Amino acid sequence: MVDGLDLHGVWVPLITPFTDADEVDLVGIERLCGEYLAAGAAGIVALGTTGEAHALDADERAGVIAACSRACVDRGAGLIVGAGTYSTRTTVALHQALAGVPGVIAALTVVPYYVRPSESAIVAHFRTVAAASPVPVVIYNIPYRTGRVVGSKAVLELARVPNIAGVKQAVGGVDLDTLEVLAGAPDDFSVLCGDDPYIYPIVLMGGRGAIAAAAHCCTERFVALVECALAGKLDEGRAHAEALLPVTRTLFTEPNPAVIKGVLHAQGRISTPHVRQPMGDASSMAIDAALAAVERAAV
Repeated sequence: MVDGLDLHGVWVPLITPFTDADEVDLVGIERLCGEYLAAGAAGIVALGTTGEAHALDADERAGVIAACSRACVDRGAGLIVGAGTYSTRTTVALHQALAGVPGVIAALTVVPYYVRPSESAIVAHFRTVAAASPVPVVIYNIPYRTGRVVGSKAVLELARVPNIAGVKQAVGGVDLDTLEVLAGAPDDFSVLCGDDPYIYPIVLMGGRGAIAAAAHCCTERFVALVECALAGKLDEGRAHAEALLPVTRTLFTEPNPAVIKGVLHAQGRISTPHVRQPMGDASSMAIDAALAAVERAAV
């Protein structure tokens, strides 16, 4: 529950580009942020799954946050920073480190993964984090990565907790729990779609927007898709959704963010297509398929 925080629209969960020397390309980060914000994105999400936060050391993470902060502040856009782990104490510390960082309006906080806490323990975890965080918390509900489903009853309970602003809902479809959250959430709680194929129906049913990795490509069209859904322009929005579905499908044929990086490199927008181990670079077949889908959707 957070009054006055506007999380509508498309938020791009930024990749972390690497140089040939396997260093974080901070100049490339600022350039990409500028491109996405100029294309109409509402803001940037740093250090999410797509940003390979797991593969960055503390100094690199700080550098990414600083680069995104500069770009967002320069353009008057919001910045959300991924700050969740499977440890409550570590998660609290990561949130507290965001105090005073220019442009940061919220933290994206994943459900604790690997340790598989009970749903009541997950609720307690988020209450603890929200109480200690200097910025509002956005719950990241992604059970196929965490091993824990957070059902509608728990999400709606958390929606009424002070300093919890919304949820990135990435449960693999428009399921009953998601519909119950959309129907029952208070007005100051934002439901953001985290599964790119379902952006249009989720926003039509009351979602505010999306944190969409696929929006690294065809950004303007993803923005138009969400704007149509918010405005009730059904036919126009459906046309965008149908055109973007092949883009979403092909960008995730191999583990994220490998194909996205391959496409951006092929477009000349980042200096290398590389991901860090244990991830592997995308195949040329996957990149070519995604490039073709992007080209068709841009027509």
